Formats: sequence, C-alpha cells, structure tokens
Amino acid sequence: MLRLSIPLRQALSRLTLPVLIAAAFGTMLLGKADTLLAERLRTVMTDILTPVWGALQEPVAATRQAFDDLAHLASLRSENARLREENERLWRWHSTALALDAENQLLRRQLDFVPEAAPSYRTARVVADAGGVYAKAVLVATGPSQSFRKGQVALDERGLVGRITEVGSRSARVLLATDMNSRIPVTLEGSRARAMMVGTNGNRPRLQHWPEGNLPQEGERVVTSAEANAFPSGLPVGVVHWTASGAAEIELFAHLDRLDVVRLFDYGLGGILPPEAVARPEPRNSNRR
Repeated sequence: MLRLSIPLRQALSRLTLPVLIAAAFGTMLLGKADTLLAERLRTVMTDILTPVWGALQEPVAATRQAFDDLAHLASLRSENARLREENERLWRWHSTALALDAENQLLRRQLDFVPEAAPSYRTARVVADAGGVYAKAVLVATGPSQSFRKGQVALDERGLVGRITEVGSRSARVLLATDMNSRIPVTLEGSRARAMMVGTNGNRPRLQHWPEGNLPQEGERVVTSAEANAFPSGLPVGVVHWTASGAAEIELFAHLDRLDVVRLFDYGLGGILPPEAVARPEPRNSNRR
C-alpha cells in the first residue's frame, strides 16, 4: 500500500481547492467556447445519472407512500369511529321518530282528528331587491291571470322568507323577515313558549317577549305561531343564536341574500290589516289650550 509522507499530504490538501476551482473555470470556458460539446457532455451525464436518480427515488417514494398510507389508515379509523357513533345516534332518533309517529296515529284515531287542508300556492320569480318604503323587501313577478293577495306567506325551499304587503297587476312586494317593520309571532319548538321575532335590517332578526322562565336555548328551533291569525303554526323559521352581547337572535333557514324563486302560499288568513283599517291619531288642534 502506497504511503504518502505528511508534507506531501499537506501539499495535496492545499492544492485540492485550487484544482477544483480551476476545473470549474475550465469547464465554464469550455462550455462558452464550444457550446455543442458542452451540450453533448451534459446530455451524456444526464443519460448516465438518470437511472441512478430513478433507482434512488424508488425507495424514497415507497417510504413516503408508506407514511401516507399509515396516516390515511389513522384518519380512516377515527372517521369510522365517528360514523359509527353518528349511525347509532341516527338509529336512536329513528326509533324515537317511529314511536312518536305511532303515538301520533293512535291519538289521532282516538280524537277523531281532522287534518288541515293543504294550502294552495304559486311559484314566482324574484326580479328585484325593492327599496323604497322597506329596506328589506323583494319584488316578484306575477302574471295577469294569477291572483295574489296581501298577507300570503312566502317561503323558499328551506323556510320562511316573509309575506306579501303590496300587490299589483304584474308584481307583488314581499316584506322579508329581516326588515325592521317585520313582526312575526313564533314558537320555541323545545319549550313551546311563544315569542316575537323582530326584524333589525340586519342578517338576523331579534327574538323578544318570551315568557319569563322560558329562556331560549342556543340552537333551539323556531317555528311560526298562529297568534294574531297572520301566519299558520309550524312553518320553519330558524334557530336561536345568542350574541356576545347577550342578545337572542334567530339564524334563519331561508337564504334571503340569494333569493331566485319563492313560493307564495295562501293559508286564507286575515291577520294583515289593510291601511284604511289602521287607526290613525287625529291631528292636534293648534287653537286648543
């Protein structure tokens, strides 16, 4: 075995860096002088190293895939546990619903229950966000052959939208539930307590005037009440949401910000009074002392 002396090894170590720098500069000059030769050398080196890179990538890719499979299995296990729990909960609710349905049928037979007639309705397209008197209202297009009247209830596919307040020959104005002029009697579905939903011109109406001792619960469903003969009972409205300031609001089911088509139901109710039926204060007599 060839042994090098210490001075020779030190001299070679000092020459390594200058030799590499010179080789790099030489390669650069060669590439500038003969681009075709440099391109050929680069192509040859690429062809030589490509199988090596491919061989090195296979175990790396296999290792990465193994880790991804382990993470996916862990997520599948947790997802499976969540779905199993949800399925059990749904089955419990299914059993409860079947029991309530059987009880309901029994009570109806015992009470000789007469079901309410299905209301008539027509579908109308929303053509504009109406301003003017109301801040939150929409105009719907109605045909001349279609008969609409004030007080009809407007719903979308999810829940209550509002009610008709003005009717023309080819259009009708629907006052939305979020308008500050809107006052809708509602029922808290959990406690069956009555309350009033008041519009605020915002996205969520306020819930007011519930009975003492029946505090609305977060997430409790709210439906319409038949008080004042303005709405039928049981129409889906929304759920209760408490704000950070402690105000009870209702997150509506209906998507009032993107109304395209509404259904106008005629329940035959007369709870909305015409303007001439509303009592107006008499003007003050300036001579009266």
